[in-house]
Amino acid sequence: MSDENEFLPYEEARRVVSRVMEEEHLQDPDRRILTVYDVKDRELCWFDAEELISELGLDPKKPETREAAVEYIFHHIPRWAVTQYD
Repeated sequence: MSDENEFLPYEEARRVVSRVMEEEHLQDPDRRILTVYDVKDRELCWFDAEELISELGLDPKKPETREAAVEYIFHHIPRWAVTQYD
């Protein structure tokens, strides 16, 4: 399996990721992204917030939606995201 399709184990992702921030998309200010940062405050990867919430069938107005989205992200951090800094 290539790094493109390989995810970090959940426990490793929890050790590597320091925060997930909702931010404005650089090219489209009407879109939101969830940017993942490591413990050295480096950007690892990002997820399209609307797409992710829709894919998970979540209600964007409910408070538990962000928690569910972040939990999903911890299970889907691509291996290449951390190896890019090796």
